[in-house]
Amino acid sequence: MSSYASQLEEEQRAVTRAYDRLDALRAEARERLDAVRAAGAHGSPTQRTERDSFATMYEDRLTQLRSVEDRLVFGRLDDSAGGRRYIGRIGLTDKSHKPILTDWRADAARPFYEATPSHHGDIVMRRHITLSFREVVAVEDEVLDVHSDQVGEASKSGTLTGEGALLASLSSRRTGKMTDIVATIQAEQDHIIRSQMGRAVVVQGGPGTGKTAVALHRAAYLLYTHRRTLERSGVLVVGPSSAFLHYIDQVLPSLGETGVVSRTIADLIPGVHATTFDTPRAAQLKGDHRMANAIRNAVSSRERVPADLPVVQISGIPVPMLAADIEQAQAEARRTRQPHNKARETFVKSMISAMRVRYEEQLDYTPDQDEINRAVSLLRMNDKVRVALNLAWLPMTGPWLIDDMFSKPDKLRRFAPWLSDEDVAELVRPKGSPLTRSDVPLLDEALELLGDDPKVAARRKRDEARAKEALQFAQDTLAQNGIGNGLVTSQMLVDQINGDDVELTAQRAGRDREWVYGHIVVDEAQELTAMDWRMLMRRCPSRSFTIVGDVAQTSALGGTRSWPKTMNRLFGRGNWDLNELTIDYRNPQEVSDLAGRFAEAQGLYISTVHAVRRIADAVTRTVVPDRGELAAAAAREAADLAKRFVAKDGSGRVAMIAPESLVNTLRPAVAAALADALGADEAARIADQEPWDRQVTVSGTEEVKGLEYDAVVLVEPSLIDQESPSRLVAAADLYVAMTRPTQRLAIVRTSMDEKDLEL
Repeated sequence: MSSYASQLEEEQRAVTRAYDRLDALRAEARERLDAVRAAGAHGSPTQRTERDSFATMYEDRLTQLRSVEDRLVFGRLDDSAGGRRYIGRIGLTDKSHKPILTDWRADAARPFYEATPSHHGDIVMRRHITLSFREVVAVEDEVLDVHSDQVGEASKSGTLTGEGALLASLSSRRTGKMTDIVATIQAEQDHIIRSQMGRAVVVQGGPGTGKTAVALHRAAYLLYTHRRTLERSGVLVVGPSSAFLHYIDQVLPSLGETGVVSRTIADLIPGVHATTFDTPRAAQLKGDHRMANAIRNAVSSRERVPADLPVVQISGIPVPMLAADIEQAQAEARRTRQPHNKARETFVKSMISAMRVRYEEQLDYTPDQDEINRAVSLLRMNDKVRVALNLAWLPMTGPWLIDDMFSKPDKLRRFAPWLSDEDVAELVRPKGSPLTRSDVPLLDEALELLGDDPKVAARRKRDEARAKEALQFAQDTLAQNGIGNGLVTSQMLVDQINGDDVELTAQRAGRDREWVYGHIVVDEAQELTAMDWRMLMRRCPSRSFTIVGDVAQTSALGGTRSWPKTMNRLFGRGNWDLNELTIDYRNPQEVSDLAGRFAEAQGLYISTVHAVRRIADAVTRTVVPDRGELAAAAAREAADLAKRFVAKDGSGRVAMIAPESLVNTLRPAVAAALADALGADEAARIADQEPWDRQVTVSGTEEVKGLEYDAVVLVEPSLIDQESPSRLVAAADLYVAMTRPTQRLAIVRTSMDEKDLEL
């Protein structure tokens, strides 16, 4: 047996031991869960609640243990005293509590990512272990202490190498899911991942530098390090699109974390999901920070003194509604500092009281309480009074306010006086139009000022009263049973009585617009407008953020092109940290150089220093005479790349990125070319895949942001440039398109397009 083979066998024993312990823990959790479920719904409410609490705990533990199956063990550290420490996705100990596996987030695992030959402490060697399912297939050693015996031993056994695990992961076929980088985190990435939670951390980096991976691994690290805090408050991950969230949704579970809320800006408000988009200019106008004032003006415009005030007859006595009383009642309502709809209750109460006083002033006797109550009731039921009170302080819903404002040019001019006539024309739309993605932050602003819909508030008030009664009953029940604290709480007992399952923090947070998160991760943050940021900041008053993006990829007219300008306004100078990732792990050097040269020529800020790989045929070019031949040539190129990179097991991704005006023409051409190249059955299999998980796609530049593919076909780049709303946006869009592939960038264009734009 060769030395290398013996190394594999030795590591296989260690890996098998870790998996055996994982299996045992799974079986133990499953056994306990089955025992709890077997008890059924018998016993007292307290006993049933205890069983449900244990069931939830065991279910969560099982989910965690199942999620870490893939590549459970990936590293080993050897110290100068001869000790060995295996590094993996979670921490494992044997029945005697002796360590089997060290969690990658623990301080003891830091040297696996941070140790260098010049700064290695007592660590003399770092070993990378590659698994295929549960089988050890490769080991690679990095000797950190050149004077140790491990240098000769690793050299003799054939394990001495460097960066092999990283390069292997970069060269593997893409799938519809982002994979974690826990086994190949680099030192500059690890430094960011382990930074303190209490500050805003900005990660600037070019395409392929691992920004998203760093952000997600930082979330996992914070959940591990600040478990008690973040289990109560939760973590929110905000991404640019639903496709992107699908792409990353397995990363945190694979790192042992499942309780995270993932949303786009468009669906951050529970019950609202905006699927339409404004023009780039309209989106920029709606994203301006002054739109918060416009929303405030729209709300306050519904707090006024009506021109026509009624006089109500009660038992033949005229009772006037006076402007002075309205102004006084409005002032009292505003002093409560409650949302508009809630403060209206104070306004109405004050007005009815004022009109009652007007009634009493005209009597020549002191009325008894029954007469007063009757007068108040008549005032409340009077239609003229109700109409006047509504005109004076109109109850509103957020969607109604937004729809009303953007469907009436005169109101929009009044609420947002800084808008030009051209701006107003850009924003106005027919009444009843669907909400757009750029409306959502404005709607959130409106909801913050308005509070609940009055009808919803009334239902909530009734529900809160019933909940209070149920909570008191639960407290009394627990006290009678001698249980006042510990695992079972009165709220858990209430949930059981109501038939509700014990919910995860993430589930509750996702349903509550006013939920305050302990930490927020924002990806593609350069695209967020000032109004987007207002929406996020109110959800995290502690200002604990991980913000990742690339100002060279900003395509939103209202987005960020300077981190200090945006972050100083949000967090204050000195309250945020800027970190820069400089190494391109995704793109081959040829692609990275081409994209970098183009971006710099267009005036974009490029932070990437270099790529780690070279591939000889990474960039190819095809030029056709005219548009009549463009679709067929691009489709053939996509089909050829699909034959090379797309596999029937679901791995491999090819994207065609084209001008929006050509997408609908190119899709049928690509479908036909795939059928010719791969066969009808294989083409049909690909066509039937979910859009976010399709192995061959055709789209514009916006849909591919944050994603990566084995190969990209870039079609008619000059036309993409021409269709963009500005020169900088055009440059960013093309930079994004060129930097999506891990293996091949194929540029297909007409001869005229080649003359119009040099690539």
